[in-house]
Amino acid sequence: MERRAVLGQPGLGTGDAGRALLCVLCCVLPQAAPQVLRVGGIFETVENDPVNVEELAFKFAVTSINRNRTLMPNVTLTYDIQRINLFDSFEASRRACDQLALGVAALFGPTHSSSVSAVQSICNALQVPHVQTRWKHPAADGRDLYSVNLYPDHAAISRAVLDLVLHYNWRTVTVVYEDSAGLIRLQELIKAPSRYNIKIKIRQLPPGSKDAKPLLKEMKRGREFHVIFDCSQRTATEVLRQILFMGMMTEYYHYFFTTLDLFALDLELYRYSGVNMTGFRLLNTDSPQVSSVVEKWATERLQAPPRPETGLRDGVMTTEAALMYDAVYVVAVASHQAAQPAVSSLQCHRHKPWRLGPRFMKLIREARWDGLTGRIAFNRTDGLRKDFDLDIISLKEEGIEKAAGEVSKHLYKVWKKVGVWNSHSGLNVTDGHRDRARHGGDSLANRTLVVTTILEEPYVMYRRSEQPLQGNDRFEGYCLDLLKELSNILGFLYDVKLVPDGKYGAQDDKGEWNGMVRELMDHRADLAVAPLTITYVRETVIDFSKPFMTLGISILYRKPNGTNPGVFSFLNPLSPDIWMYVLLACLGVSCVLFVTARFTPYEWYNPHPCNPDSDLVENNFTLLNSFWFGVGALMQQGSELMPKALSTRIVGGIWWFFTLIIISSYTANLAAFLTVERMESPIDSADDLARQTKIEYGAVRDGSTMTFFKKSKISTYEKMWAFMSGRQQTALVGSSDEGVRRVLSADYALLMESTSVEYVTQRNCNLTQVGGLIDSKGYGVGTPMGSPFRDKVTIAILQLQEEGKLHMLKEKWWRGSGCPEEDGKEASALGVENIGGIFIVLAAGLVLSVFVAIGEFVYKARRSSGVQQAVCLSCGPQCEQTRPTTSTSGATLSTDVECGKLTRQERGTRTRSSVHTV
Repeated sequence: MERRAVLGQPGLGTGDAGRALLCVLCCVLPQAAPQVLRVGGIFETVENDPVNVEELAFKFAVTSINRNRTLMPNVTLTYDIQRINLFDSFEASRRACDQLALGVAALFGPTHSSSVSAVQSICNALQVPHVQTRWKHPAADGRDLYSVNLYPDHAAISRAVLDLVLHYNWRTVTVVYEDSAGLIRLQELIKAPSRYNIKIKIRQLPPGSKDAKPLLKEMKRGREFHVIFDCSQRTATEVLRQILFMGMMTEYYHYFFTTLDLFALDLELYRYSGVNMTGFRLLNTDSPQVSSVVEKWATERLQAPPRPETGLRDGVMTTEAALMYDAVYVVAVASHQAAQPAVSSLQCHRHKPWRLGPRFMKLIREARWDGLTGRIAFNRTDGLRKDFDLDIISLKEEGIEKAAGEVSKHLYKVWKKVGVWNSHSGLNVTDGHRDRARHGGDSLANRTLVVTTILEEPYVMYRRSEQPLQGNDRFEGYCLDLLKELSNILGFLYDVKLVPDGKYGAQDDKGEWNGMVRELMDHRADLAVAPLTITYVRETVIDFSKPFMTLGISILYRKPNGTNPGVFSFLNPLSPDIWMYVLLACLGVSCVLFVTARFTPYEWYNPHPCNPDSDLVENNFTLLNSFWFGVGALMQQGSELMPKALSTRIVGGIWWFFTLIIISSYTANLAAFLTVERMESPIDSADDLARQTKIEYGAVRDGSTMTFFKKSKISTYEKMWAFMSGRQQTALVGSSDEGVRRVLSADYALLMESTSVEYVTQRNCNLTQVGGLIDSKGYGVGTPMGSPFRDKVTIAILQLQEEGKLHMLKEKWWRGSGCPEEDGKEASALGVENIGGIFIVLAAGLVLSVFVAIGEFVYKARRSSGVQQAVCLSCGPQCEQTRPTTSTSGATLSTDVECGKLTRQERGTRTRSSVHTV
C-alpha cells in the first residue's frame, strides 16, 4: 500500500509532545486548510510486470495537475494507491474499504471485470464515484448510478467495425476473438448477415495457449483474407509474429484489430512487408497539447528501468494510460466546480453513504474536457462516454529508407490516419481510396513479384542460345516484353516461373481449379502474364487487369488445294439458275413479240407495192423470226428484222435493256472466272462444322475456348461441345502446338484464339483461318483476388496502349515472312484450259449447222417430190407442172397447175379482204 500525505513537518519528533502536536494539527487543519483532495487508486499487478502502466499514468496525471495550477489553483491533489493480485475480487473489496475509511473523493480501477464489479457495488452503496477506464460488461440493470467509464461503449465500437467493413465492401469476413466478451463487443457485426450481403466465419483463439499456428494454417488453407481480431494488445503482438511466421503477412491479407493500442505496436518486424493492417486509435495525436504531454510521458518512461518485452515501442503512451490520465483530469474538473467538497471517512460495515456523493457524481457526469483521448463527455443516465472520435489508422508507406553502403532502397511503413469515426456522424474516410486492399495505395518499387506463365508462341518461348541461360533470360516473347514494360513503369522486379501442370486454368467436375488460375488462388504467384482469357468464371476466383489484347475464337484449318478453271468456265460467271432464267426469258419474249406482231395491224404489209390492189399481205415476225430477233439481241448482234409498231418496239426495247444488264454483268465476272484459281473449302463457318461429322474438330484442353463451348447455351455451340466431349481423347489437344500439328497431318479443325491463328497462318502457308470470329474477348494480366497490384497494372497497360507500345509489340512478334497473296499475282496469258470451251461450242455449232443443212435439203426434196406426184395423180397425163416460185420475202410459196390452181399459203400471208384492225 502506498499513501502520499500533503502536509508534513520535517524533523518532527516522535515523543509525547510530537504526538500531541500531531493530534492538534489533525483536528485543526481539516477546517483551516480544505485545499486537499484525496483520490484512491486500486491497480492490479501481474507476474513479470511489477508496475502497472495505469498506476504510472495515475501518478503522472496527479503530478501534472499539482504542477500546473491553472485547473486547481487552490486545491492540492493527493492519492492513495492499493495494489492487488489479478482476479482477486475479495482483495479488491477489502482495499476499497480501506481507502474509503481514509476519505477519498473518487475511486479509480481496478480493470478486471470481477474486481470492478466488487468495487462498484461498494461505491454504489456508499455513494462514492467510481471512475473506470477499461471496457466493462454492461450491467444487468443497464445502469450504475455512481459510475463513469471513459472507455468507448461496446455498442459504439461494434458499429464502427461494421461501418468500416461495409466501407471496404468485404463480402466474406473472419472474426477471431479471444474470449466471450469479444462476441459482445462485435455483436453488430455478427448480426450483419441478416441485413447485409456479408458472410461471417467466427473462430476463437486457443484459450490458455499462445500457439495460434494451427488456427492460422486453417485460415490460410481456407483463403480467408479479411480477418478481424478482437484481442488484447499483448495477444495481438504474439498473433502478428505467428502470422509473419506462417507467411501470411502479404498484400492479399487485410487484418483489422479492435484493440485501441494497435498504433503503439513496434513495427520493426512488419515495416517492409506488404501487409494491410487497420485499426482504431483513441489518442488524439493531432493536438499540440496532446503531443506535448505524450513527449513528457515518453521522456519519463525512457529514463525508467527497462521493462520486459511487450511488443510496444519504447516510451509510447498506450490508450489505457491516456484514459487514466484523462480520468484524473475529469475528477479534477468536477472538484474545481464543486464548492470545496468535504470528504469524510466511510465505513463499509456501517453502510452510511457520503452525503455529498450524489452531487459530486453529478458534477463528474456533467464535466466537459478535451483530453488526450479527445472530447470527454458522459451520458447522464448511465455514465457511459458519448460523442467521441475514433481515428482510423492504417499501415502506409512513408518513404524510402537507404542504409549506408546499400545500393537498393527500401520502402518502410508507418501508421497513418485515413479517416475518423464519430459516435454521432459515423464514418468519414479521408484517405481518398475506398479500399486499400483493392486499390493498392503502396508502391511496387523494388518488390520482387512471382510471375506465372505458360509456353505459347509467340507469347512465351524458350530463347535460343548456345550458352546455358538462367532465370528470366531463358524466355522471350510478347508477354516477356510486356512484363518488361510494366516493370519499367511500376518499378518492380519479377521472377518468371512456368505453371507446373502446363494449363491455363479451368474447373473440373468437382469445382477445383488448375493451371495458372490455381497458382494465383493459392498465392504461389503474384501475377499471371500469359494469353490468359478474361472470363466470368475466372473473375469469380481471381482478378484481371484491363485487357492488353482483344480477340475472339476462330477456326484454324488446312488450306484447300486450288482448282484450275475448266474448259467450260466461261459459263461460271452466271449460275445455272440464271442461265436457265435467261433462256426462258428469251423464249418468253419471242412468244410475246410473235403474238403482239400478229395482233397489231402495223406489222402487216403488201409484199407487192407495185400492185396496190393486191389482196396479199405479209408479217415478218413469224415464230422463228421472233426467236431469231431475241437471240440476235441477246448476242449483241441484232438482225435484219425491225419492229414497226409501237407495241412491238416496246417489247424490243425492254428486251434490249435486259440483255444490256445481263451481258455487262457476265463480262464483268468473266475475267475472274477465267484467270483465278478457285479455292473450295469444305467448311466456311462454325455452322458448317456443327452440321457434319467427317471433319473432326476440337480445342485446347482446360482452356478458355473449351470452357466457352462447355458453358455456351447457343444450340450450335452446344452441338459442337457434345461432339468434342464425346471424343475427348481425339478432339481435345494438350497444347496449341499439338493442335497445329494435327491440323497439318489429319483432317482436323482447331478452335483457338484469333491472335494465335493469325500468328500460325503468318508462318505456315498451308494453314488458313476459316470464317469470322465466334465471340469477342480479351487477354488480361491475372492477379489473386483482392490483390493491390491489379489497379496499378491496369493503369500501366492503359499507358502502354495510349503510347502505341502494345501495337508495336504485336507487330514485332506477329510479323512473319508472309504468304504470297493471290491478288498480287500478275495477269497471265489465257490458255486452252481457260477458254477451250469456246472452241468446243464453235465446233459443235458448225457441225450442227451442217447436219441441219443436210436435213433441210432432204426434207425439201422429199416435200417437192410429194407435191408433184399428188398433182399428176389428180390431173392425169395432161398435167403441166410449173417451177415453184418463192416470194422475195420468203413467206409465200405457190404452185399452179393447169388442171386446177392449188395455192399453198403459209401463215405469214393472207388476202387483203381479211385484213382488219384489232
